[in-house]
Amino acid sequence: MKYPLGIQTFENIRTDSYLYVDKTALVYDIVKGGKYYFLSRPRRFGKSLLISTLEAYFQGKRELFRGLAIDSLEQEWTAYPVLKLSLNVDNYNSAKVLLDVLNDAIDTWCRQYGINVAGETPSVRFKNLLTALYETTGRKVVVLVDEYDKPLLATMGNDAMQSEMRGMLKAFYGILKPLDGCVQFGFFTGVTKFSKVSVFSDLNNLTDITMDRRYAEVCGFTEAEIRRTLDAEVGELAQANRLSREACYAKLRTNYDGYHFEHDTAGMYNPYSLLRVLDAKTFKDYWFETGTPTILVEALKHNNYNLDNLTQEEVTADLLGSIDSVATNPLPLIYQSGYLTIKGYDERFESYRLGFPNCEVERAFTRFLIPYYTALKSSQGQLFVANFVKDVRAGRVEQFMQRLESLFASGDYQIASDAELFFQNVLYVIFTMMGFYTEVERHTTDGRMDMVIQTSDYIYILEFKLDRSADEALRQIEERQYAKPFEHDSRRLYKIGINFSTTTRRMEGWKKSE
Repeated sequence: MKYPLGIQTFENIRTDSYLYVDKTALVYDIVKGGKYYFLSRPRRFGKSLLISTLEAYFQGKRELFRGLAIDSLEQEWTAYPVLKLSLNVDNYNSAKVLLDVLNDAIDTWCRQYGINVAGETPSVRFKNLLTALYETTGRKVVVLVDEYDKPLLATMGNDAMQSEMRGMLKAFYGILKPLDGCVQFGFFTGVTKFSKVSVFSDLNNLTDITMDRRYAEVCGFTEAEIRRTLDAEVGELAQANRLSREACYAKLRTNYDGYHFEHDTAGMYNPYSLLRVLDAKTFKDYWFETGTPTILVEALKHNNYNLDNLTQEEVTADLLGSIDSVATNPLPLIYQSGYLTIKGYDERFESYRLGFPNCEVERAFTRFLIPYYTALKSSQGQLFVANFVKDVRAGRVEQFMQRLESLFASGDYQIASDAELFFQNVLYVIFTMMGFYTEVERHTTDGRMDMVIQTSDYIYILEFKLDRSADEALRQIEERQYAKPFEHDSRRLYKIGINFSTTTRRMEGWKKSE
């Protein structure tokens, strides 16, 4: 099996016999059901391939679709002039970069179709090109835009520059509405969704299918598709890892499945991670290798966000649907970036409960946070957690408490202005990472923070106090009988009281008892 890793061109995939999971029935429904569409999906989820598939379809390249669902659905196969634009091509550190990208795209289209157009701005040139193409070919034009939001994401935090880029994109996209008679179809993709008011206000007939359950499976793979198309390859992966086939499916599900773009829809696999694990035949966190945008941490920092709330809050569809509220709530940005997904829905209040889609994403997100919430550098985080877990499993209380103390040694903490919140967030990051290797339960209520860590040989009950004393923390463990559920357990049990100073932002003392 040839996996299309790094290949996002539909024609290359089909002509070079790479794996293609047939999504063309949904493509047919889209092109026949409307005219202008918007779709948001996380990175590495197949958006560029979808754009390329639409390009080949509107170019009338029926030979590429032989044997696929759309081959029997479409009868006409009309070829249209297609203008495809990808904005995922530069770092956008100035408005001139976007200006050059748009003008370069227009120059390329002009050479492609043998047309020269004048105009002082990209939007005017785009308008003239659309008109000229329609007049010279007699066919309406198809406009496909991939990663429309790259310039806007790159300038988050720089309001003046982002405003300039928004204005440029708004004028460019806005040309489509007055020239609607020249346009056959338009499709926009991106990771995030900025409000229509700011970018697409002049294109107010744009249909957002991001949370449309009819198209929930248009990008990514369902388990049913994997079993139908890649069952033999999953069998090879199982054999390479000494797993039964069903155990292998279960491990794939735990690590790479779980994306939901509307409630009560099939879980979706990230296609990049799935293809990487099938190709390498090794279970790893592949999505993490593609990078995490620092704007996520900036949003958390700006909002003094309590990380415990990531999977506790409920949000409305309106909030999820736009990141314009990022100044007051970072969840939409984190959700649209793919680190959170829909886990439940409350019909009474029309609200969604969010959570991490799978272990790969949760590990990636938590690993990424380590250098921002602790004194550890990025390269030290995973090794630190590994050694921490080894000490916990071996019952080396003094060693792992020393490691915990070292996390607060730097004193340079900028993520949370509130000392208590800072302490809670550091614990969240470290003990979430620990939870992938051992059993950790954490409970937080007013006035106390307690935690239970369990291994095959040891049980640890930790009580944290703020500006009190380790002795008081130990007394609370005894008085509230936190150890009672384990009184008949044969494992060795440690009770540990810890005090944290909000003045020095360090651990000021700890004690243990058995």
